[in-house]
Amino acid sequence: MPDPAEPFDVTLLDPIAAAPELERLFRLSGEVLLSRHPAWLEILHAALGHRPICLAVSKAVPSGVEPADWSSPWAAVLPLALVHGPLFGRFLVGLPYVNYGGALGDRKATARLIDRAAALADSFAVRYLELRHEEAVEHPALSARLTSKVHMRLELPGSADALWKAFSPKVRNQVRKGERLGLTVHWGGEPLLREFYAVFCRNMRDLGTPVYPRSLFARILQRFPGEAELCVVRRDGRALAGGLLLHGRGVTEVPSAASLRPFHWTNANMLLYRHLLCRAIERGQTVFDFGRSTVGGPTHRFKRQWGAREFPAVWQYYVRRGEISDMRPEGGKYRLFIAAWRRLPVFFTRLIGPWIVRGIP
Repeated sequence: MPDPAEPFDVTLLDPIAAAPELERLFRLSGEVLLSRHPAWLEILHAALGHRPICLAVSKAVPSGVEPADWSSPWAAVLPLALVHGPLFGRFLVGLPYVNYGGALGDRKATARLIDRAAALADSFAVRYLELRHEEAVEHPALSARLTSKVHMRLELPGSADALWKAFSPKVRNQVRKGERLGLTVHWGGEPLLREFYAVFCRNMRDLGTPVYPRSLFARILQRFPGEAELCVVRRDGRALAGGLLLHGRGVTEVPSAASLRPFHWTNANMLLYRHLLCRAIERGQTVFDFGRSTVGGPTHRFKRQWGAREFPAVWQYYVRRGEISDMRPEGGKYRLFIAAWRRLPVFFTRLIGPWIVRGIP
């Protein structure tokens, strides 16, 4: 007989039907990042068409305890999304769009969950299974890893004034320039989505990257009222920069932010981030997560100037076909595609971008 206090079985859950129990486990786990919330399975399915998959290691209910009184029937869960499209094939990812993934809950159950995830990767005939870990998990199936990116985080002081004093003179001067030009900062939810998305689409086109659908951001705002919000910076009524914030327990993340390149001289992006950081402090947060960056790249240098430090990002893979570099833009394989995409009209990239990006892990 298994010990009722220990996990003993791996179950394939219906993530939608099990949503209340999954959210309870998320709250009990002590996880601080909103990007680890199980509701992302629902969001990614609705907005991108990914098939939501959730593996769970169950616990037996101890003798004499009513199921309703048991803290959670699951010792650990592993949220996954089956990503598929006509251009690139199939992938099993935990999870697309967000920066963090892997098992949630009892770490001792991780090996069993990865065993089952690898078996699912075989049954779905995917190119690879990708798990977005912060620390490497030793498992024989995870034979490849990507460590070229890092998470950039800043420990926040107790006040906006202390934050301002910690900035370099260069950063303070750039922020002041935006203020002198009369830039205004606006906060809200879906009423700001049109402006934010217009800036985001233009910026993604300029980067040579297919854009996510507007419905993704709408779903995030709808699913996390009070925890997700938009910030838009305007000049003379026109949006020049915008960002999406996710407020977890003590940690604020910025998974998406953008600014218009022709208006970089206004320092709208600098003013944006100054206010994003202040917003996190206003909400009593202790850490600001800028997202991941390639070491030495432009975004890495941008985040370093705010005082952010590097933390590991270890993406691990069970590869069934091809190489993990096949889908990495920095590998050079898509250089011509990126160059051509940058020359397309924004309205066209906005039309076909979501169709393409839903198939990219």
